[in-house]
Amino acid sequence: MRTEDFWQLIDEARAGGGGEPGPVAARAVALLAQRDPEDIIGYARHQTRVLAASHKADLWGAAYLINGGASADGFEHFRGWLMTQGRAVFARAVTEPDSLAELPQVRAASLSGEEFSAEQMLSVPWDAYRKATATELPADRDPVRTPDLNDFWDFDDEDEARRRLPRLAALFVEPPLE
Repeated sequence: MRTEDFWQLIDEARAGGGGEPGPVAARAVALLAQRDPEDIIGYARHQTRVLAASHKADLWGAAYLINGGASADGFEHFRGWLMTQGRAVFARAVTEPDSLAELPQVRAASLSGEEFSAEQMLSVPWDAYRKATATELPADRDPVRTPDLNDFWDFDDEDEARRRLPRLAALFVEPPLE
């Protein structure tokens, strides 16, 4: 599966999923299950690469600020939510995590405390493969390695958050008054 096909399927799921992560993931499963099993395997491989490419310390810091904390699983689930936002938002967040401060739902979360997570988006290829074939998705023989985050920083350090993610820090370190 090509990059364009991967994101096009997510866009189709977004269009029919009402924008909420659960329905987007369910629609992605339904759409992907209609495809050839090799396409589903290709989607799984591409998703693994997308998640590996987005496994970056500053994006984890952004998730930590936005969600009021983010464990390793929480960061995975945050990136699942980020996938439901579409290719442009995802790609920009990977290269410039502070750009998430521009999203209306993130700005609203600075006041509401809403957290962003879509664990179900991460299981889309496995659920689709099971639905399409009544068998489990084969294990990838050439898994993508997750980058080592040697440049980790203390996400609780407010000064470092302000330096690295100034727009998000303005929203979440010292949230605006209502």
